[in-house]
Amino acid sequence: MPVSEPLRQDSALLFETVREAGALGVGLARKGDLRRWTKPDGSQVSEGDLAINALFEARLRSARPGDGWLSEESPDGEARLAQDRLWIIDPIDGTRAFIEGRPEWCVAAALIIAGRPVLAAVYRPSSGEFYSAIAGRGAALNDQPLAIADSPSLEGARIMGNRKALAGLSHLGVAGDTSGSLPLQLRLAHVAAGRLEGAVSVGQRNDWDLAAGELLVIEAGGLVSGTSGEGYVYNRPEPWQQGLVAAGARRHAALIDALRTP
Repeated sequence: MPVSEPLRQDSALLFETVREAGALGVGLARKGDLRRWTKPDGSQVSEGDLAINALFEARLRSARPGDGWLSEESPDGEARLAQDRLWIIDPIDGTRAFIEGRPEWCVAAALIIAGRPVLAAVYRPSSGEFYSAIAGRGAALNDQPLAIADSPSLEGARIMGNRKALAGLSHLGVAGDTSGSLPLQLRLAHVAAGRLEGAVSVGQRNDWDLAAGELLVIEAGGLVSGTSGEGYVYNRPEPWQQGLVAAGARRHAALIDALRTP
């Protein structure tokens, strides 16, 4: 399916901005001694998060002033709900790793139209890995196409998730990883790239932790949903989804069945 000229322009803008944001993050991390603090919800934030968020606002919001906006580091409001187009931004997914000088962080952004992602980019500067996706055109890692190898079996499957979700899968022989070593966007990117067979999580998960990675998985041939099996819809009043199950289509069905079984 050919990409329309407006979407091509949006993709060029998004991909260039995400690369620039990643480079900014690397430069700030090298400086060290970043100011940091704890937000009311207990999560960490640093001056790096805010600087990258400001870059996104300068590049994307100024170029597309009529679009809606949802970012972890920008105040949210009802204005976005009236917009068909919405940018969803996570300036740094993995802030704690960023603050501590570890490589497990990334920059993630997506364009949503009518509640669904149509463009996505996830950039991990420490490894130079740039994941991208355009709806209907596939997903890629550094311009190499991604395709998920699927199976209905969970035996030995490498599944990353929180303890509550993986506890319901342990009897099925999955190779569960509860380490939390990767933020959600990188977990989804690794599913799309075949480095993980799945990602699961129970509980509310913010839209900015999901939107870009979801499109990567879908365009690589997989499925992403909440633990109920229902797909995500973005740009709702509540900027979160209930749970996460991401995998190839047949493995996704097996995971949903397992998580539903008491």
